[in-house]
Amino acid sequence: MTGTGCEIGGAGAADMELMRVWAEEEGWNPGDSDRFAFAAADPEGFLVGRVGGEPVACISAVRYGSDFGFIGFYIARPAFRGQGYGIRLWRAGMERLRGRLVGLDGVVAQQDNYRRSGFRPAWNNTRLEGVPWGVVEPGGALLSGGAGVSGGAGVPRVPAGVELVHAGSLPFAQLAAYDRRFFPASRDAFLSLWTALPGRTALAAVRDGRIAGLGVVRPSAGPSRVGPLYADGPDVAAALLRGLARHAPDGRISVDVPDANPGAAGLLAGLGLVPVFETARMYTGPAPDADLAGVYGVTSLELG
Repeated sequence: MTGTGCEIGGAGAADMELMRVWAEEEGWNPGDSDRFAFAAADPEGFLVGRVGGEPVACISAVRYGSDFGFIGFYIARPAFRGQGYGIRLWRAGMERLRGRLVGLDGVVAQQDNYRRSGFRPAWNNTRLEGVPWGVVEPGGALLSGGAGVSGGAGVPRVPAGVELVHAGSLPFAQLAAYDRRFFPASRDAFLSLWTALPGRTALAAVRDGRIAGLGVVRPSAGPSRVGPLYADGPDVAAALLRGLARHAPDGRISVDVPDANPGAAGLLAGLGLVPVFETARMYTGPAPDADLAGVYGVTSLELG
């Protein structure tokens, strides 16, 4: 089928919420408020296909800087699959990113299709879920009282000389510079919302006045999502993860862990998290430079 009769246009606020619902139905468990930060990253980067006025497919094609882009939210509604609507959205998204290095996180079932479109795998992400050891008391109660932040009760074990603080207490320029170590483009507007939207918690690990780790936990329909999870070493990553989990309603969290950091999955599995599914980070060219050894959890499968 050719997908004729499908009108493609930019997503509005209601469409962004609909895309979140569709992603949830696919089992991707996006954060409840992620769409607000997504829109700040590139307001024109979200496309919806409609047939007779009804939304039937969507995609995000977000531009970062002048030479990088990321594809996500590639969904066609089940009743409209195999009719050419999805491929029309795909072509529109890729056209929007023409001339850029493009990345995506592809589910296993679609990876052959992405290869045929010129994408090549760079690494795999494994989603790990569970309650990290040391977050729940033996009787089953969630440790609370500001846990994970300097001055709170039940503070998780942290390396000597490291303090966990709310990321919002630090100058934003420091947070943006630290994020830039691990992501191939600046994304200040996105990051400013991602770390500060209501209902989520962003923690930073600080050593000698410098950031040594950063993590964000946000609510979702399933386990609370953690991402990014950056750290200068596994001990810092473990302390941040426990601290973040204590800000999840039941301590249950979900993290997409890249095998480009060889020790990351083993660390999180050792804390009691278990794998639930896998994606592949893929690019249309060589993987961009980033400090992957410090990435223990990617920010988002939708925007990188």
